[in-house]
Amino acid sequence: MNTIVMGLPGAGKGTQAALIVERYKIPHISTGDMFRQAVKEGTELGKKAKEYMEQGLLVPDEVTIGIVKERLSKPDTARGFLLDGFPRTTRQAKALDDTLVELGKKLDAVIHIEVPLELLVTRLTGRRICKECGATYHITFNPPKKEGICDRCGGELYQRADDKEETVAKRLQVNLEQTTPLLHYYEEKGILHNIDGKKEIEEVFQMVETVLRGVHQ
Repeated sequence: MNTIVMGLPGAGKGTQAALIVERYKIPHISTGDMFRQAVKEGTELGKKAKEYMEQGLLVPDEVTIGIVKERLSKPDTARGFLLDGFPRTTRQAKALDDTLVELGKKLDAVIHIEVPLELLVTRLTGRRICKECGATYHITFNPPKKEGICDRCGGELYQRADDKEETVAKRLQVNLEQTTPLLHYYEEKGILHNIDGKKEIEEVFQMVETVLRGVHQ
């Protein structure tokens, strides 16, 4: 079960990714996690990535793709994997295709959680995150039991600077422009599955499961 999960900020991509990983017992591989692991292990590519990250620069594609290949070569991906945050461009997508061919793997599905922009603005501006454990809440859709306090660890909840209304719309538009060519790329390959993210979390996951069961047969 080799899958990519995509979605604009606030679409519920992270929530669905966690449910997929739990259901199918495959590793959840995010770009940040891959970089941190490569740096921690001290691989050559990890050292290169660290140089860029310490300068606050974007890690070049050739380094990123090399780190992706290292990660997808590990034994825990034998039953499948869920990629999150990679690829971000069609160039990276094509490089991923080449990498998977080299590894004797292929993508089964690209899950795209689709939500209208106006609803995403509502979702994002109401989001609150725990400073201690990173748990996510929403003042309307998923409020904590006690206002401003994390149910899980008692930490203080805060609003990220880029979740403020004046920045949300612009961030969404930029993300949309970046991801649209990538969605077209996977649509042309016949593996893109658009999922209605407006529904309740459980309903969205049922639709995701229907897709994954179909491609996994």
